[in-house]
Amino acid sequence: MSNERPTAEELRQGMTVEIVQDDADPQSEDTEPIIGEVGTIYSDEPEGAHVKLKSGVVGHVQSVVPDE
Repeated sequence: MSNERPTAEELRQGMTVEIVQDDADPQSEDTEPIIGEVGTIYSDEPEGAHVKLKSGVVGHVQSVVPDE
C-alpha cells in the first residue's frame, strides 16, 4: 500500500485503521480521527474507503495503522 488512502479492495476485516467519522465536520481543524478494527467495508468514495468499525462507528478510512 502506498502513502495514499487505501482503497476498499486493499482493506480486510479486522485491519486496524484510522477513520474520520461520517458526521464529523470536515471544515473543523480539531476533528479527531478514530482508530479501530474494520468490521464492514462498503465502497470506495472520494473521501476514502467507506467502512464500519467493529465498534459501530461509520466513516472514511484515512490510513491503515501499522502493526506494532
